Amino acid sequence: RNPDILVGENDLTALSYLHEPAVLHNLKVRFTDSKLIYTYCGIVLVAINPYENLPIYGSDIINAYSGQNMGDMDPHIFAVAEEAYKQMARDERNQSIIVSGESGAGKTVSAKYAMRYFATVSGAATEANVEEKVLASNPIMEAIGNAKTTRNDNSSRFGKYIEIGFDKRYRIIGANMRTYLLEKSRVVFQADEERNYHIFYQLCASSHLPEFKNLKLGSADDFHCTNQGRNPVIDGVDDAKEMCTTQHAFSLLGINELNQKGLFQVLAAILHLGNVEIKDRDSDSSIIPPNNRHLTVFCELMGVTYQDMSHWLCHKKLKTAQETYIKPIPRLQASNARDALAKHIYAKVFNWIVDHVNKSLRATVKQHSFIGVLDIYGFETFEINSFEQFCINYANEKLQQQFNMVRTEQFGDKQCLFQHYGAPCHKMPKGSDDSWAQKLYNTHLKTCSLFEKPRMSNKAFIIQHFADKVQYQCDGFLEKNKDTVNEEQINVLKASKLDLLVELFQDGEKVTSPSGTAPGGRTRLSVKPKEIRPGASSKEHKKTVGCQFRNSLAMLMETLNATTPHYVRCIKPNDLKFPFTFDPKRAVQQLRACGVLETIRISAAGFPSRWTYQEFFSRYRVLMKQKDVLSDRRLTCRNVLEKLVQDQDKYQFGKTKIFFRAGQVAYLEKLRADKLRKACVRIQKTIRCWLVRKKYLRKKHAAITIQRYTRGHQARCLVKYMRQTLAAITIQKFQRMCVQRKLYLQKQAAALVMQTILRAYMARQKYQGLLRNHKAVFIQKHVRGWLARQRYKRSLRAIVYLQCCIRRMKAKKELKTLKIEARSVEHFKKLNVGMENKIMQLQRKLDEQAKDNRVTSERLNCLETSHAVESEKLKVEVSKLKGIEEEAKNNANRVTSLLEELERLRKELTTTQKEKKTIEDWATKYRDEMEKMVAELKQQNGLLKTDKDDLNRMIKEQSQQMTEKMTRALAEETQQLESDLNEERSRYQNLLTEHLRLEERYDDLKEEITLSVSVPKPGHRRTDSTHSSNGSECTYNSEFAESEESSRHGEVSGDVTRGMDTSLTLKLQKRVTELEQEKSSLRNELENKEEQFQRARDDEEHKKSRGAELEYESLKRQELDSENKKLKHDLTAMRQSLLGNAGAGAGAPGSPPYKVLMDQLNSSCEELEVRKEEVLILRSQLVSQKEAMQHKETMTEPVHYAEDVHKMKDSGAITQAYLGLKETNRSPTADFHRLNEDGELWLVYEGLKETNRLLEGQMQQQRRSYDNEVEVLRGELQSVKEENNRQQQLLAQNLQLPPEARIEASLQHEITRLTNENLDLMEQLEKQDKTIRKLKKQLKVFSKKIGEMGAGQVDTISPGQMVEETVRPVNIPRREKDFQGMLEYKKEDELKLVKNLILELKPRGVAVNLIPGLPAYILFMCLRHADYVNDDQKVRTLLTSTINSIKKILKKRGDDFETVSFWLSNTCRFLHCLKQYSGDESFMKHNTPKQNDHCLSNFDLAEYRQVLSDLAIQIYQQLIKCMENILQPMIVSGMLEHETIQGVSGVKPTGLRKRTSSIADEGTYTLETILRQLSAFHSTMCQHGTDPELIKQVVKQQFYIIGAVTLNNLLLRKDMCSWSKGMQIRYNVSQLEEWLRDKSLMLCGAKETLEPLIQAAQLLQVKKKTDEDAEAICSMCNSLSTSQIVKVLNLYTPVNEFEERVSVTFIRTIQTRLRDRCETPQLLMDTKIIYPVTFPFNPSSLALETIQIPGSLNLAFLTRV
Repeated sequence: RNPDILVGENDLTALSYLHEPAVLHNLKVRFTDSKLIYTYCGIVLVAINPYENLPIYGSDIINAYSGQNMGDMDPHIFAVAEEAYKQMARDERNQSIIVSGESGAGKTVSAKYAMRYFATVSGAATEANVEEKVLASNPIMEAIGNAKTTRNDNSSRFGKYIEIGFDKRYRIIGANMRTYLLEKSRVVFQADEERNYHIFYQLCASSHLPEFKNLKLGSADDFHCTNQGRNPVIDGVDDAKEMCTTQHAFSLLGINELNQKGLFQVLAAILHLGNVEIKDRDSDSSIIPPNNRHLTVFCELMGVTYQDMSHWLCHKKLKTAQETYIKPIPRLQASNARDALAKHIYAKVFNWIVDHVNKSLRATVKQHSFIGVLDIYGFETFEINSFEQFCINYANEKLQQQFNMVRTEQFGDKQCLFQHYGAPCHKMPKGSDDSWAQKLYNTHLKTCSLFEKPRMSNKAFIIQHFADKVQYQCDGFLEKNKDTVNEEQINVLKASKLDLLVELFQDGEKVTSPSGTAPGGRTRLSVKPKEIRPGASSKEHKKTVGCQFRNSLAMLMETLNATTPHYVRCIKPNDLKFPFTFDPKRAVQQLRACGVLETIRISAAGFPSRWTYQEFFSRYRVLMKQKDVLSDRRLTCRNVLEKLVQDQDKYQFGKTKIFFRAGQVAYLEKLRADKLRKACVRIQKTIRCWLVRKKYLRKKHAAITIQRYTRGHQARCLVKYMRQTLAAITIQKFQRMCVQRKLYLQKQAAALVMQTILRAYMARQKYQGLLRNHKAVFIQKHVRGWLARQRYKRSLRAIVYLQCCIRRMKAKKELKTLKIEARSVEHFKKLNVGMENKIMQLQRKLDEQAKDNRVTSERLNCLETSHAVESEKLKVEVSKLKGIEEEAKNNANRVTSLLEELERLRKELTTTQKEKKTIEDWATKYRDEMEKMVAELKQQNGLLKTDKDDLNRMIKEQSQQMTEKMTRALAEETQQLESDLNEERSRYQNLLTEHLRLEERYDDLKEEITLSVSVPKPGHRRTDSTHSSNGSECTYNSEFAESEESSRHGEVSGDVTRGMDTSLTLKLQKRVTELEQEKSSLRNELENKEEQFQRARDDEEHKKSRGAELEYESLKRQELDSENKKLKHDLTAMRQSLLGNAGAGAGAPGSPPYKVLMDQLNSSCEELEVRKEEVLILRSQLVSQKEAMQHKETMTEPVHYAEDVHKMKDSGAITQAYLGLKETNRSPTADFHRLNEDGELWLVYEGLKETNRLLEGQMQQQRRSYDNEVEVLRGELQSVKEENNRQQQLLAQNLQLPPEARIEASLQHEITRLTNENLDLMEQLEKQDKTIRKLKKQLKVFSKKIGEMGAGQVDTISPGQMVEETVRPVNIPRREKDFQGMLEYKKEDELKLVKNLILELKPRGVAVNLIPGLPAYILFMCLRHADYVNDDQKVRTLLTSTINSIKKILKKRGDDFETVSFWLSNTCRFLHCLKQYSGDESFMKHNTPKQNDHCLSNFDLAEYRQVLSDLAIQIYQQLIKCMENILQPMIVSGMLEHETIQGVSGVKPTGLRKRTSSIADEGTYTLETILRQLSAFHSTMCQHGTDPELIKQVVKQQFYIIGAVTLNNLLLRKDMCSWSKGMQIRYNVSQLEEWLRDKSLMLCGAKETLEPLIQAAQLLQVKKKTDEDAEAICSMCNSLSTSQIVKVLNLYTPVNEFEERVSVTFIRTIQTRLRDRCETPQLLMDTKIIYPVTFPFNPSSLALETIQIPGSLNLAFLTRV
């Protein structure tokens, strides 16, 4: 059993025990636990199909493996491809990658990735994009050669060998493909759950498209050739989409649409042919029913006649010596012939496509070398093995022979077997399978030990192959070997009208063998052998399939033997296609079949384990004693091994390594583990003893302390008890006294209370009795009085009533008597007796009575008077009595009502008492319910309070989360904006980098052309690096001068180049002429665009001023309109007033109408005067503006108002100015009568309206002209944008081209641009000469005018002329002793200045001895003088020479860090000086007054600042690349491999593959090396005066490179993923952080770039078992992607036996938790990223006048000014 340290090794040969269980266990651990599909086995790469897409094939992985040694990284197909590519370039020998394995093992995918690697790392040598074509051949070959099987959804049913050709620079120039063993039988037969070739299903899925309508296809289930497997769909595959991919690949490989259409017709015809139904006519003949639909479609698509094809499908031609017979064939043979024809046609199509693919991939230049990729069947064995398996296994025997020469003799016997059946088969026309089997028995049974005969069969034989014994059935061998097809059917097809079909069969016998098959069998074979000469005999054309296959295989083996082979063995882990499921039985079968186990056995026979002496010493130092350790590691290891291993045959000592036989490393590991275990036991014993003794002493001390405190506690408790007892007695005494006194007082108080209550009760009772008696007497009194009165009233009423009744009765009787008397006469007579006396008496009485009456009347009058008084009194008393009576009645009624009310109240009281009782019952019940409810409410309230608290807490948490979320969102948004800005900067800087690279390439090509065409010309000649990065105008004059100089030297060079090729010279001259013309046109166009842009900018400024003027005029016009309306209204009012009072003397002075009229006239006159002045002002402004618009070059006399308007910026200022103008111009006029005499007011009003119309017309005209100008400017701006887009598209197209094509296109574009620049410069120089001559003439004219008119007339000169005049340099008198911070030089000394200050300057001496940035200061001081004298040409040439010289020195010494850093610092300082002294207020804030006086006065160098900024960006990127080249070899060794903490990391033995040692040998890099290099970088930049912010950006980029490279190598190296390595990495990172602290750079962002590496190291060290650990890992590793975390966990490998591997369940838990992360699936970090650089403004406090120029610079020709 191998030790745990060796389990999961990258190389199986590194295992100590090399047997099958150990190999299977190692593969299973790597595959299932670590998810690693690649493993080395010596020189073989074992690839296990994961049945899952893995993110390990991206461009980042390709870049990571590019240039690496094969053993330095984890096993990968890219490592094998890189090894082949490297050996091809190093050994100049062709290479081969042999990929083998079973169907479904992943052979095709492995070959595809190998070709992708070559296409990526090598590129193409031509513009034809050969690498894309090579990759595009894959979908075509998969469509026509791959099919779904029960083992694989995309199984290759043929073998192929692709040769990828390379030129001398090892770039892809072409490819060639050879195919083997096409399975033709699949065209007409598929087993269950299998499919035909993909192309048929793609055609059926696309049948609805218009271009496929004529094929008359439908669903795949409708055709016999595609529905036999009964499963026409592959999960996750869209056949229609795949058809589009296939068509695109056809087009990319040059197969035009016509040929594509023909191919699809032939393939559709095969489907229709498979549906042709053949019926029996009789037992010996067959027939096709007439008008068969599918045969009709077949004939239409193939362009043949229906009669011929239907006839020859059911007949065949027999030839004898004299005659030819046409014989009908039975239905079975006809069906077989139909299938044979279909297979033959498909084979022709397959070979035709392969030929055209090869033509498209054929190299156009000579091939220097090639790498072949072989993708072929692996060893096969089934229950029934036939001819196909025999051929496949024969090919694998040949490949195994090439792989392992040990079995050469055995293979020779098998080759004899194949020759036996392959050669004589065509000589046995009458032979049968039985006879052939018998012949095999007779020939080989006794002579060949590897040939056996089965016991139970006479039609089979057994061959012992290298992998296993295989039994082959002889049935069908001869027929399959012949593979015949009806020649008459072929002749019918040759007569087709379809050109493609004729092309397929016209040379068919030369290209392929006749392809047909007999019925039955698993597989049908088609072979594409070597091309046959046109004049060869027909016998040679009729070779059997076996012979052709043998010949083609011999050619393949010859090719492979001539190359260096690399082996990839693909293994199928299970038959169910489950991802990462390992079946050991299936795996071991395939390992045996592909020879891997045999390789392991060979390794086991030797010394599979290898250790360097240092690694052995480091690993097994624990087994040595101190006296055994010597200074010589080799001698130490020898002495120790002699003691540990007694058998010296078990190991051997080499020059640098110790070699061990199998099992010895395990034995040493056991000794080491035992020693460590003993040491652990001893350490544990000692520690446990110390812990137990420490625990005992701690317990003893604790016991004594406890006893002391316990005894003290007991004593304190006793005293306390005694005190408590005494206190208790005292308390009891006083308590009992208190209780008794309290009882007595309570009783006394109770007695008093009771007496008081009783006496009060008795008094109240007595009082109540008295009160009741009194009230009863009172009531009785009143009741008895009322009763007596009632009784009296009743009696009175009864008496009166009786009296009335009696009196009535008496009156009735008397009345009755009177009535009777009155009736009798006697009565009358009696009455009349004495009447007279009586009358007399009566008369006397009457008199007396009259007298009495008078007295009585008088008395009556008196009585009446008194009676009236009395009556009044009585009435009053009556009324009182009535009131009393009424009151009594009311009282009686009231008593009655009170009694009723009392009765009612009693009833209500009774009811109320009942209700009260009910209510009390209800209240009691309600109270109980309410109490219960209150309790419930209290409970609910408590719950609600709890919920409220929870809700408040949740609200607070949510608010806090929302705040954090908003803060995070804001931070993310800010970060996103910053990242977008950085991306834009990075994109721009990448474009600058690409531009610089193209410039360098252009310079190199120009130098090559110069060297190849002519010798160097005498005199000064400009190099092409003199152009700035953006083609600025600064190079105009210098380039023009140099072009003139080059033209002057053109004739001199003619004599030198006479010996050159004349035709080449003419072609070059013609090309140069064309380029110059093209450059001239482009330069003119660019100049026009620039002028248009400048004009547009000027017009924009003019528009702003015009907008202010128009706003001013619009405001005035509106004011005039309002005033006009007011005047009109006043006039109307005045007329109405006059007309209304015309008849009443209204016009008289003093009358109201007259006053109204005069007031209106006064106001109208005032307004009229103001309007007149305003109209005059507006007219003058309009006239001046109109003239200014028409004549832009000349200027009229300025109007003060217009000038004021120009100065105003906003509408508010214009309004204030207008109101002020109106107030100042308001002057009242007194002569109102004269104004109104002749209707002047009306005339003025009409004139004012006309003026308004005129103003409106002029403004509309100006607005139209303004709109026209805007449209023109928009058109010009649009054209400029289109030109800019065109340039960007051109740049994008160049970037999309391959490197060589990109260089060629960039070269052509650069030549064109330079030529145009030269022509434009010439034109500009001519224009400038004309302008100078013109200005000189104007100067003379103006000088004469000044002399004539005097000095006072100077102001009449136009500003434009004054500006032109000020361009001339002016000599300013100054004292020589005052140094102004300028340096003067002559024009001819400019080259010397540049040479001494830039080209020949040594940075080291300047950085040490001089002030930082001195060259930049000197150059700027020279530039200041050129600006001071107003010499624009001198400014341009100086800046151009400076920029070009810096580029030149960087190109020459760009790999020197000091040079690049020095010129980066000086370029930035020069840029800062241009900003600081530019005169811009934003850059002058920190200047001193003296520095402000030194600002540039004549030239605006903003464009040059941009050029210098671009140059600084290029230098910065070159500095980063230089640092990266220096740091790159140190990072992996110093950060990962070197043991900074000695003895922590474990060491593993290496296998056959080389692996870098982790022990620090001589010459290896350590962390100290990296830190020293970083310190050197930092000190160099500080010495050169680099800006601190720029240093921070450089350090950040350095740390990003260190972190990215380290993490990428960690992710690709399983041996580095351990706990101890995590500790080493964290220690190394801490050292880097300490370096940052020492340099005060912790805030520069460099530490953050190491965060992914820090988290990866922490991930290696944390616990990885429980869900809590998973949660901690997910929260901790936020800078790592999910794929990186899972990769580290999969790669984690225990170095010591005390560590544990990460379980698969834990890794799945991590994946589940990280499923929702939004991140890129990229595994590795991009090491090519360069952070966008910025150059913050850093002004200098150094005064220019104090700078001294040292003599060592040789700048004595400079004069201080």
